[in-house]
Amino acid sequence: MTKADIVNEISRSTGLDKAAVLSTIEKFMDVVKDSMAHGENVYLRGFGSFIVKTRKEKTARNISKNTTIIIPEHKVPAFKPAKTFIDEVH
Repeated sequence: MTKADIVNEISRSTGLDKAAVLSTIEKFMDVVKDSMAHGENVYLRGFGSFIVKTRKEKTARNISKNTTIIIPEHKVPAFKPAKTFIDEVH
């Protein structure tokens, strides 16, 4: 399902204008991205949590040059679904 599919489904089921639904969805995504960029997690009860995970520093290999490189500790975005979400999918 794409963003356009989601907009169409919400618009159809609520009777709202597609442009308004698209604007709302894009603003929601902006708020989530901005919050996570500032290190804040976003919790949506019954749906899940958008969280910032920290990956530890690790050693890797550059196969083409046969050298070892160090990948520094860094943060990555992640999604952790709520238990009710997981139960619905199973």
